Amino acid sequence: MQNNPAIDRLASLSVGDISAVIQMAWEDRTTFETIQERAGLSESDVIALMRAELNPSSFRLWRMRVRGRTTKHRALRSPEMKFDDHTVADHRRANC
Repeated sequence: MQNNPAIDRLASLSVGDISAVIQMAWEDRTTFETIQERAGLSESDVIALMRAELNPSSFRLWRMRVRGRTTKHRALRSPEMKFDDHTVADHRRANC
């Protein structure tokens, strides 16, 4: 049986790390790329984490919220967007 690296990454997260990822995932201005840089989780890993940690109705609400949201992907953002998602992520992390 072969190990799944995504499951290994999720299993290695502490309770605080999981909380921080959930906060960043709910935050509109924090991109999936920033979450990847901070926690080492891809967008699909974040989706799996949210599915496992949220109750089903909250997960569906979150998926509806982020699906197609341009602020969650750096490449889709308008150049006029001037905020830095790293700063937002730092602020969220400091308040955990």
